[in-house]
Amino acid sequence: MRTFFPRIKPYATHCLAVDDLHTIYVEEVGNPEGIPVLFVHGGPGGGCTENDRRFFDPEKYRIILFDQRGSGRSKPHAELAGNDTSELVSDMEKIRELMKVERWVLFGGSWGSTLSLVYAQSYPEHVRGMILRGIFLCRKQDIRWFYQDGACHVFPDYWRDYLAPIPSSERGDMLAAYYQRLVGDNELTRMAAAKAWSIWEGRCASLQPNPSLVAHLGSPHTALAMARIEAHYFVNHAFLEDNEIIARANRLKEIPGIIIHGRYDMVCPIGQAFDLHRAWPESILEVIRDAGHASSEPSTLAALVQATDDMVTTLEDAS
Repeated sequence: MRTFFPRIKPYATHCLAVDDLHTIYVEEVGNPEGIPVLFVHGGPGGGCTENDRRFFDPEKYRIILFDQRGSGRSKPHAELAGNDTSELVSDMEKIRELMKVERWVLFGGSWGSTLSLVYAQSYPEHVRGMILRGIFLCRKQDIRWFYQDGACHVFPDYWRDYLAPIPSSERGDMLAAYYQRLVGDNELTRMAAAKAWSIWEGRCASLQPNPSLVAHLGSPHTALAMARIEAHYFVNHAFLEDNEIIARANRLKEIPGIIIHGRYDMVCPIGQAFDLHRAWPESILEVIRDAGHASSEPSTLAALVQATDDMVTTLEDAS
């Protein structure tokens, strides 16, 4: 079974001031003359990790990674002002211009799939192909499934811990209740809410328990950014019209795409991948029969690495 390419360090890093408040961390690894690919991380708010460089053959790809506003090494950390979907799409364009890339491949999972799709629908002329994992369409029912009524029936023990910081009187709208705590002035309350929010996601993300993933998402730096930014986006319906991605899917028809989705994904149920594939029939959909949501699960990881190689062949055949 295929796994990550060897560890690799960046050959260039950049701090890109995208407005008067936000500075975005960007790095480049691999072959400067290779196929440009942009890694679009999840969350929103998750940031990039060292392993995110390793889905791609470094001899074939020029791999560009960035931490979205408020995430990872971008500054200011966990900032919500000036942080919305249209601004992130604009940041991706600024990165493309900085990198002097005419057209690139987008690689994104979960929220990274959302943002990649919105970008591609906005700038299809700049997208050569897409590899998407764990499709998240950010519709009202998709958000409600994970944060109010859906996954709680599969993981009632984990849900009990997620409920704990919220009084019974506020549990009819868990998203709103968490948001109020995550943007509040009480630092202890804010951090307790952030950890409970992020640990809930980490526990549900894989078919088999993954303590290292839970520990990563529950670490203070990651948890605070991810919980605050996710709640900010989701109370605002991801700053999208409901079902916007499917409604605009015709803009993707000239773009080759590979969709990879775990059969037992409880964070973003697989119906979202089928809805996207029906609306974008030119895409290839691969269902991973023994995986949940996380990109690190062995069969999903193998499929993603294979997809990056397959995309090289597709692009070479088309040129």
